[in-house]
This record gives sequence, C-alpha cells and structure tokens, in this order.
Amino acid sequence: MLNLDAFKRNSRRALAFGALAIGAISLSCTISGSAVAAPLELFPFIPAPPTQYAPPPVQAAPSEDQGTVTSLPARLRRQIVSYSTREAPGTVIIDTPNTYLYYVLGGGQAIRYGIGVGRDGFTWSGVQSITKKAEWPDWTPPPEMIARQPYLPRQMAGGPGNPLGARAMYLGGTVYRIHGTNAPGTIGTHVSSGCIRLTNDDVTDLYSRVNVGTKVIVLPMDRRADNTRGKRS
Repeated sequence: MLNLDAFKRNSRRALAFGALAIGAISLSCTISGSAVAAPLELFPFIPAPPTQYAPPPVQAAPSEDQGTVTSLPARLRRQIVSYSTREAPGTVIIDTPNTYLYYVLGGGQAIRYGIGVGRDGFTWSGVQSITKKAEWPDWTPPPEMIARQPYLPRQMAGGPGNPLGARAMYLGGTVYRIHGTNAPGTIGTHVSSGCIRLTNDDVTDLYSRVNVGTKVIVLPMDRRADNTRGKRS
C-alpha cells in the first residue's frame, strides 16, 4: 500500500530542487545576456581623478613692429651696386625719379636703398646736409601740412605707429627728413609731402653710416643719378 507520508516528503524535495534549477537558469541567462549589471566600485568613497583637459594651442600675439614687415621687390632691396660718381665717399644721393637712395662707398660702388619720395607737386631738389639725427623721433606735422590735412595730430610720440619710423635725419633748415616708415608698402612710390622714407631696417642701417654734416644731394624729377641702373656687385 502506498505510504502517503513518504509521497508528500518526496514531492516537497522535488519542488525544492525544481526551484533551485530555475534560479540557476535565470542567473546564467542574466550573466550571458546583454543586461549585465555594472560592477560595484571597490572604493566608492575615493573620487576618481578628473579628466585632464588640454587647452587648444594659443598663437603668440605679434610684436608691435611685426606688422611693418614686408617683402620688397628685388630692385628696392638694400644692396651694393656699381656706381660711378665724382662725389666723395659718404655722400648721400637721392635719385627721385627712380626712387633710389645711394650711399657712396667709393671705388665705383655704392649702397642702394629703395625709397618713397614726394608725390606730384611735392618733390624738390637741391643740396643739403644732415643737421640732426634722432632715434624713434616724435612727429610734429608742419603748419602747411596741418592746413592741407586738418585731421592730423598736432604731435605724435615716437614709436612703431609713428609715420617717421625708427630713425630720422633732418636736412638743413628745411621741413624735410630722411626717415623710416610705418607703411613699408609705400617704398618705391611717390607718396610723401617731400620727405624721403625707407623701411625701418634700411633707415637704421643708413643712420649708422651717416653723421651730422653728411652731404645730401636730392636730384630733381627730370634728372637721373650718374648711374641709375647701378649694376649689382
């Protein structure tokens, strides 16, 4: 005869083993599926180091005089040329129509610089001498220039933004100067009110060669220097 108590005990064991089997299968599916839970941090109380941020590279700002840098045509660059003249070494000759300045070396040679000269109606000619030299000169426009251009400042301190540039050499008792420029693109043109302009590099070079008393010859527009083509040495 079937023992009812034994049957009940066996049924309870079977149910228990079935529940264990179902739990194991569910755990296996969870681990092998895509819904895997993220592992817990071992030390949640220790903050993770912040991500290092690399700022974008910063381009250096140009210096005050970098804006004046320009590339001159070959003929306007400072160079030693063959140059025949009866003038003594150390003389400065302004070849107005060809926008050249010659510094006579002697022995048939000269240093040739590209220059900017007076515009139409503002060229002049004659023989002068350098009566004053100045580094980074102040600029005081003469009254006649103020009358033509009333918007001009009455005075401007020397510096990279000054129209006279890095150096100035004053000619006799005139209002004219040989000077640098803050607009190097005007070299080789007829643009000024009568002054002779060079790039800041070139005027600094010329400034180092001349002295107070140096003779300066300014040729008129209808005449050329003895050797305007000046073959390069």
